[in-house]
Amino acid sequence: MFSLANKITLVTGAGSGIGAAIAEVFAHAGAHVFVADRDTQGGHATVERIKATKASAEFIALDVTSEGDCERARQTAHNAFGRLDVLVNNAGIGHVGTILQTTAADLDRLYAVNVRGTFSVTKAFLPGMIERKNGVIINLASIGGIVAVRDRLAYCATKFAIVGLTKSIALDHAKQGIRCNCICPGRVETPFVTARLKEYPDPVAAYKEMASTQAIGRMAKPEEIAAAALYLASDEASFMTGSEFVIDGGWSAGK
Repeated sequence: MFSLANKITLVTGAGSGIGAAIAEVFAHAGAHVFVADRDTQGGHATVERIKATKASAEFIALDVTSEGDCERARQTAHNAFGRLDVLVNNAGIGHVGTILQTTAADLDRLYAVNVRGTFSVTKAFLPGMIERKNGVIINLASIGGIVAVRDRLAYCATKFAIVGLTKSIALDHAKQGIRCNCICPGRVETPFVTARLKEYPDPVAAYKEMASTQAIGRMAKPEEIAAAALYLASDEASFMTGSEFVIDGGWSAGK
């Protein structure tokens, strides 16, 4: 089950964290993975880990805020294989603050990466998928796109937008063979989060506070989110489109 044998896939923000985990899981399921990231070092590291297991991957330098980069990524994939079967829009950034602590520049910066980046990458690859009448798009939203998270105004605004973007794409293109879903994780213990925790006076107490929002009492591992992406990318999820796949450890259960 959940085989991606002979599938051509691309994962943005795959140089670390959730994106790297998705790229590795896809490769181990039989896909060829384009590891796309603006972080060249991190992207190549993901590719090397994949290749060390005899799976198939290659790096594409991609800044999702650049339409030129998005078009070059499309050309690279289509020149090599003539198609893209699965697109994962994972690249994203965060911000801490209420509306009074958030500048217009902060909001624009998050919108440019999280929303417009997803829009631009999808717009580059979607026509080819429609032409083949087959394609899967997976967007990384957040529990912050389902419920408000304290002190995360700009982040939540962009992640609610991703949920709406996902549903619109799914509805508009379902009859053209396109499936589009989004994943809404709770807090995930990525290298970025681990680094931020070390900046607190008491990292252990900070972890416990962040973990406490999940009913399970811990943060997710990137591999747990990647498992959901594998399901959504597979043929077993063929009847699933326009959905928010919530993986939040019970965060939203009491909302």
